[in-house]
Amino acid sequence: MTPRDDSESSGPRRSRWSDLERPPLNAAAVRRALVREGGLWREVDVVQRTGSTNSDLVARSAEGRLREGVVLVAEEQTAARGRLDRQWVAPARSGLFFSVLLRPGDGVPMERWGWLPLLTGVAVATGLARAGGVDTALKWPNDVLVTVGGEERKAGGILAEAAGDGGVVVGAGVNVSLRADELPVPTAGSLALAGAVSTDRDPLLRAVLRGLEDWYGRWRAAGGDAGACGLQEAYAAGCATLGRVVRAELPGDRALVGEAVAVDGDGRLILATEAGVQEPVGAGDIVHLRAG
Repeated sequence: MTPRDDSESSGPRRSRWSDLERPPLNAAAVRRALVREGGLWREVDVVQRTGSTNSDLVARSAEGRLREGVVLVAEEQTAARGRLDRQWVAPARSGLFFSVLLRPGDGVPMERWGWLPLLTGVAVATGLARAGGVDTALKWPNDVLVTVGGEERKAGGILAEAAGDGGVVVGAGVNVSLRADELPVPTAGSLALAGAVSTDRDPLLRAVLRGLEDWYGRWRAAGGDAGACGLQEAYAAGCATLGRVVRAELPGDRALVGEAVAVDGDGRLILATEAGVQEPVGAGDIVHLRAG
C-alpha cells in the first residue's frame, strides 16, 4: 500500500519516507520485541498522526474497558499537552510520543498512584541513557533533562491522567533529533543536541518500554510501596532537583522557596525553608534557582 502523503507543501509531493534522517518506526519489529506471553505490553499501535496519544487512549477507555498494557505511539502529534495544558510541539518523527494504559487498582492503594509519573520518569531517563548513550536527569515531578552546551535543558515530559474504570493513562514525549532551529523554546533540548551516541528511535522506544514494564512490575509486586521496591531510591539518585534551592509555584498563586532535600514515600518533594520547616510539595511547578 502506498504511504499517505501528509505534506501540505505546494512544491513536489514528499512521502513520509523521504527524510532519511528521520525514518519511520518499524511497528512490526517493536511489537515483536515487546509483546510476549505473560508480559505487560499486550498491544502496540503506531499511528502516523494524531492530536494526542493521551487523549486517544482516555477516549478509547471511556468507550469500553481496554486491557492493561495497551501502548499507543504517534509519529506526530498536533495537539499534545504537558502539565497545566501546555502545548507540546515537535516535527514529525523527531521524537518519541507515546502513551500507555495501566490499571494498578488490584493490590495498589489509590493514594500510591501518584508514583506512576515518577516511575515512568525513571524508566524514560534510564532507557534513553542506556540505548542513546546520553546523560539524563529528572526534574521533579515529570521532566527529563539533558545537558546542552553546559546547560540543563528539558528534553522530555510525562503526563498521567485518570482514564476511568480504574485506569491511568501515562504519556511521554521526548525530543530525539530536534535541531537547534526547531526547538519550541530556548530552554528545550534534544538527545541529538546533547550528543547522544544514537538517535535511532526503535531501540530507544524498546528500552524505555522495557524499563517501564520492569519498574511497574516491581512497584505493583510491592503493593505500590516505592521504598520497598527500590523506586524511591532510584528516583532520588537520578533527580537533579534534590540538593537545589528551588521555588515551588503552587496552586492558588502561592510560592514556596527552599532547598529540595528529599522525595518522600508518597512521591512528594520535601523543601527545607529558611523558617526551619520541612514542607511537602505534592503538586506545582518547580524552578531550579541554584545548586545546594
